[in-house]
Amino acid sequence: MPMNAPANLFHPAWHAELELAYARFGDGTRPVKRRHLGPLRVQKHLYAEGPEVCQHIVVHPPGGIAGGDTLDLDIHAGGNAWAQLTSPGAAKWYRAACPARQSLRIRVEPGATLEWLPQETIVFSGAQTELHTEIDLTGDARLFYWDVVALGRPASGERFNQGRFSAALDIRRDGRRLWHERQRIEGGDRLLDSPIGLAGQPVMATLIASGQLDAELLEACRALPCQGRGNLTQLPGLVVARCLAAEALHARAWLIELWRLLRPALLGREAVPPRIWST
Repeated sequence: MPMNAPANLFHPAWHAELELAYARFGDGTRPVKRRHLGPLRVQKHLYAEGPEVCQHIVVHPPGGIAGGDTLDLDIHAGGNAWAQLTSPGAAKWYRAACPARQSLRIRVEPGATLEWLPQETIVFSGAQTELHTEIDLTGDARLFYWDVVALGRPASGERFNQGRFSAALDIRRDGRRLWHERQRIEGGDRLLDSPIGLAGQPVMATLIASGQLDAELLEACRALPCQGRGNLTQLPGLVVARCLAAEALHARAWLIELWRLLRPALLGREAVPPRIWST
């Protein structure tokens, strides 16, 4: 579909589902369930770091996401498994007369690790985007999660003057809520330029990781240069980083540098960037 095609023109609404599950066998992680419906799937699983970490690349519907589309993802990491999920490129949400929705559910069992590291989400002006994410951790399960959202198309000079973006994120451990967040941004809202909002920056990014940092590493993370406004906070059981930037690549570069510092400390492995990030 052309970049500026009218909503729903030549585009039947997609309903896409993806269900993934991972289990530990010996010294490695294997996918034990891979069910998809519609244009949402993963490519062949990879072991760039050896058998312990199973990497999947999640492919969104071809051409992007338009009004009426729904995407449902369910990801389950079984006990002591380690799954890392990323994407081959930006997810594009087009302008539309009706909402498009994505629901993501992540469950991580004791001893397991889940890394959710997609590339950016681009929300075109006029899009109606609804994102809902629920993450349930059990016992000592570990999480490394990020998202990068560009409102409008900064590279083309398009501001988010119309449409709506809403997002919900809940993280629980053993049923107890660790993080509860709701966002709602209307196209052209004063919040886009307000100093207590996005301060004129069209890109916002969030990183959340389970664990606790020592003072030295906390300061090292805060000292990382950011082409925008970025900071990191230690909360009980969670590390939270936020960034506002003029371009998605600036925000993502900052998240990757944080990941390089945090992964060895929180997950016990050196950071090996997925090859798809370089293509």
